[in-house]
Amino acid sequence: MNSATRNPVRDMTAGKPMGLILGFSLPLLMGNLFQQFYTLIDTMIVGRFLGKYALAGVGSTGSINFLIIGFCMGICSGFSIPVAQRFGAGDHVSLRRFVANSLYLGGAVAAILTVTVCLLCDNILQVMNTPSDVKNYAYSYIMVIFIGIPVTIFYNLLAGIIRALGDSKHPVIFLVVSSFINIGLDLVFILIFRMGVVGAALATVISQGISALCCLVFIRRSMPILRFMEKELSPDVHYMKTLLAMGLPMGLQYSITAVGAVVLQTAVNGLGSDSVAAITSAQRVSMFFCCPFDALGVTMSTWGGQHVGAKKLDRIGEGMRDCIILGAVYSVAAFAILFFFGDVLSSLFLGNGEPAIIAASHRFLIINSLFYIPLALVNIVRFLIQGIGFPTFAILAGVCEMIARMAVAILVVPAAGFTGACFANPFAWIAADMFLIPAYRYEMKRLHRFMKDS
Repeated sequence: MNSATRNPVRDMTAGKPMGLILGFSLPLLMGNLFQQFYTLIDTMIVGRFLGKYALAGVGSTGSINFLIIGFCMGICSGFSIPVAQRFGAGDHVSLRRFVANSLYLGGAVAAILTVTVCLLCDNILQVMNTPSDVKNYAYSYIMVIFIGIPVTIFYNLLAGIIRALGDSKHPVIFLVVSSFINIGLDLVFILIFRMGVVGAALATVISQGISALCCLVFIRRSMPILRFMEKELSPDVHYMKTLLAMGLPMGLQYSITAVGAVVLQTAVNGLGSDSVAAITSAQRVSMFFCCPFDALGVTMSTWGGQHVGAKKLDRIGEGMRDCIILGAVYSVAAFAILFFFGDVLSSLFLGNGEPAIIAASHRFLIINSLFYIPLALVNIVRFLIQGIGFPTFAILAGVCEMIARMAVAILVVPAAGFTGACFANPFAWIAADMFLIPAYRYEMKRLHRFMKDS
């Protein structure tokens, strides 16, 4: 085993930004694509073999899934920011103490969330106006996902730590393995054991658990920087406060954004099962095409964290500029593909026997992809602001998205129906950008003054 394998960390504070960003984001993109790939396979198998009602049932849980699981992912991403900053500063002792305390906090969050949402699951679906003909499917699916919350937190926390140290490649390898395991379990649980939507959810939880275990083994064997002294493992209130100051705003940002999505989903549920199925299939395709934006965002979080720790503020803006160029070029290409082939992609979930649902799904994809450049800006600027240490702005950006989606749900959907719902995401992205861009400029000026005076 060579030294690169034993210590696969990467310092992003030296070298050309474009090359570093591409080198870090491409493995992330592959990981996101594989993660979405097995989500797509889940949906395709459910739609093809269990029918449109099962598909609509799974789809009707999308926003509440995002609300809860998004909070888990956000808080874990926030916990990784102090790790990236301490790595950039070369303070490995504090780095390890942050890692240890993040594991303690992750366990506590997992226990509280799992118990709470499982007890309230049925009430949540009732409040969301879940159609009666799909409610049983929805409950069975989301309950298993909720039970798997500890696995979700475990994986995202460990993968975030690995990425904070500059290694975006190995989490991808683990996701690739778990993707194929997920597909195999889907087929076994649904086609052989006849477990229905429970089988699809269980396959997702098990495969993510395997990814988490792979991350743990990799850290123990190949990252000597995370070999702890006994005193570094002790819980520390100071470190926990710092972690929560970063993690809670990022988790709440996801959740606040999702509140708007929940209100919108409630409005869409009122349009009937066909509309729910159309948006479900469209969102699955859209999530696949949005993977590059997620990869660029996570890259900017690590980029910002390491550069603030190294006190190299001038390179932060250079990296953001190159990242925006990449996002804009991709946005144009994605719109072209979805404009011409979105109906074909939507038909993968329902076959050719539901032409009206496929047409509605295609309409959703065209309208949303037309606004992918604003979405690219949301991910790049928001994650960069979080990485440089100002996560509170993530909450405020989430509030902007929430208000925009709620406005569409309350004012537009009742009047314009399904087409109105298609504009909810674009309105939310533009609203967030209108806040984030001035916020970034303000915080960078303040950070420059702070560094100059210190």
